[in-house]
Amino acid sequence: MKKIINNPSNFVEESIVGLIKSHPDVYALAKDNNRVITRANKSSKKVGIVTGGGSGHLPVFTGYVGKGFLDACAIGSVFASPSVEQMVSAIKNADNGNGVLCIIGNYGGDVMNFEMACEMVEAEGIKTKKVIVADDIASASESEKSKRRGIAGMIFVFKIAGACAETGASLDDVLKTATEANDNIRTLGVALSPCILPEAGKPTFEINDDEIEIGMGIHGEPGIKREKLRPANDLVDDLYKRIMDDSKLKNNDNIAIMINSLGATPLEELYIISKRVNENLSNSKINNVKTYVGRYATSMEMAGMSITTLKLSDNLKKNLFAKSECPFWNN
Repeated sequence: MKKIINNPSNFVEESIVGLIKSHPDVYALAKDNNRVITRANKSSKKVGIVTGGGSGHLPVFTGYVGKGFLDACAIGSVFASPSVEQMVSAIKNADNGNGVLCIIGNYGGDVMNFEMACEMVEAEGIKTKKVIVADDIASASESEKSKRRGIAGMIFVFKIAGACAETGASLDDVLKTATEANDNIRTLGVALSPCILPEAGKPTFEINDDEIEIGMGIHGEPGIKREKLRPANDLVDDLYKRIMDDSKLKNNDNIAIMINSLGATPLEELYIISKRVNENLSNSKINNVKTYVGRYATSMEMAGMSITTLKLSDNLKKNLFAKSECPFWNN
């Protein structure tokens, strides 16, 4: 595969600079660390919201810095965790004196480094709390939900926690709302092709042209089933049933759904998927309040998609639909 890049070793830094120059009213580079994105206009008094993760997943993670979303984000190399130092910088840049909530995708390096960073900033008087996002139903059973990976569903947690923080809520209240969102998201995806990391120059995994893998992770982690490519409706019905069985959604529940491209899958295909998901929801008598379709959490140029459901309480709905300022999110 071909890539439009310069020196592969400069891939992350150049993309960060381009992001900031393209949206200077939203993003800024932290003064103390060139791998930390902050808001262009720092907020005051509110609880800070931060995250961090590897590059290669835009808009996750850096794209969701902005009013009503994140205050800062630490950026690792492609598919690699940010360092403890970078996470410390993100937390300090997000701190307004009322504590910081760290929203972490459930990956070993991210969790370990954030835990160390929180210990370090707390020694300096910054109070922190953590939410570890675990929405990927393919990566662990429901009884071991805490072991699940965090994938596209984490954007719902960013949005809801960010909106809650904007109201002036306390750190404990923002944590409670973010945890409620985390407990009510389910995601399942399918990969059709690999991606190529800029510095590696070769595919992250191999899959035959006529095959797909259900539940493959956004870094190429093994899924739950490799099979022949099927028509869209058959595939969506399979994913839908697995999500429904896990989430235990029932008649008259209110939900939001996200149909997410892993990078290369075009919008036309996503809307075919959305059509079938919405048909299934109607047949199940589940109320779909909002459908989000687009590239929300990618894996470079991997072809594939994921479906996320979020069961909505009145509290979650209010915060999901609160106004925000983010180039990658339509209110």
